[in-house]
Amino acid sequence: MTRLIVGPFNRVEGDLEVKLDIKDDQVEAAWVSSSLYRGFEQILEGKTPGDALVFAPRICGICSISQSVAASSALRNAMGLEQAPNGLLATNLLSATENLADHLTHFYLFFMPDFARDTYGDQPWGEAAQKRFKAMQGEASSYFLPARKNLLQLIGILAGKWPHTLAIQPGGTTKTLDQGDRVRVISVLSEIRRFLEEKVFGDKLEAILELSSFGELFSWADNQPMEQGDFRFFLKIAQSLALEEVGKTSCDAMSYGTYDGLFPQGVWRGEVGKLDPQLIAEDLTHSMMIGDTRHPSQGETFPDLDKADAYTLCKAPRLDGKVVEVGAYARQLIAGQPLIINLAHKSGSNVLSRVVGRLIEAARLVTIMEEWVDGFKIKEPFCSHGKMPDEVEAVGMTEAARGSLGHWLHVREGRIENYQIVSPTTWNFSPRDSSGISGPLESALVGVPVIADEKNPVVVQHIVRSFDPCMVCTVH
Repeated sequence: MTRLIVGPFNRVEGDLEVKLDIKDDQVEAAWVSSSLYRGFEQILEGKTPGDALVFAPRICGICSISQSVAASSALRNAMGLEQAPNGLLATNLLSATENLADHLTHFYLFFMPDFARDTYGDQPWGEAAQKRFKAMQGEASSYFLPARKNLLQLIGILAGKWPHTLAIQPGGTTKTLDQGDRVRVISVLSEIRRFLEEKVFGDKLEAILELSSFGELFSWADNQPMEQGDFRFFLKIAQSLALEEVGKTSCDAMSYGTYDGLFPQGVWRGEVGKLDPQLIAEDLTHSMMIGDTRHPSQGETFPDLDKADAYTLCKAPRLDGKVVEVGAYARQLIAGQPLIINLAHKSGSNVLSRVVGRLIEAARLVTIMEEWVDGFKIKEPFCSHGKMPDEVEAVGMTEAARGSLGHWLHVREGRIENYQIVSPTTWNFSPRDSSGISGPLESALVGVPVIADEKNPVVVQHIVRSFDPCMVCTVH
């Protein structure tokens, strides 16, 4: 048996290292390590509750709006406040825009460049992949980056700035819209739809959303040349490399729900079931953290870098003692998206289904966002107001691009006594728990073939990136 250390990973937010035990040219066991401690939960202790809206978004420069939404939701629930209807629409649009930007950024800048490696130079599609997706040199960058700019412009119209906006508040948003803003939002959304239909899918969004099975998906892909849309290009590569058999997990899938229930809360165990958040617990057995297994509302975040048998600063969250996977694939399963349900029944969670889940969600988001814009009542308030109790406990739950995000708040004598955050990557990149059970990524890597003397296995890269890690959120 040999030990292979892969990392630090490039094109990843934060520090990530993967240790692999190799036997008979395949991975027998994996250990995923996140090594940079940041301490936001300690920073928030003693602050006034409203300060969470300033500090929490700075956990991450990629999903700062998701952090704002979770923090404002925790504060709103603590106050017993209702969002102004306009503020709810604006918050949903902001969250959807950031998630859409994250999905597309992952696809174009983080995931697809791995197929432009020299490793695949002898594949029938290898030269075309290098021309289109080579990191920062391929032609896809020339049309994706302007599209991403449009998404950030949309956030600017709705929130004033990105990242780390202060516009999202417990009662709604502080950035109001006039009729001119509304027209600009409609115009930008039109450009985003055009980009998706011309470059990403090479087809109408409605046609993509009508695909309901593995067979229909690949029949659609085969109807046009692979150059006709980058989604089709990916599907041709996926078929060539059998990515539906790579990076499999057998764990449950979970979503906290978002967009006022449009994507509902639940757990997938072959079918959708009810989620009980009280069954969440963080296991610290192999985490470089002081403490024992607790519900996040009672959790602690104090590092112990010399702890025996610990190998990462990531905690091991579990739902009723079980491992769960989170992300767009899980979210669309629980939302009842027909194609994703069919993929789940056919081959479960894997590299193919995770990427397809993101892009199908991207198509759904744009069509939903177009409907939301029509719901604004420009002359009505965008934010309601309330009072924070001196003693209260509350939780704010949402869905970031990478999956389920929760903020647990405890206020005592008007100050934050405890603030605990469980991010999506914490679920997916969790270490072994007290029973020795690995998290989703660690289990997905077991059985992966590794060529002799291969120092940076490209298949391992595909699996890791299929989860779209954000390690700075994990170690907040």
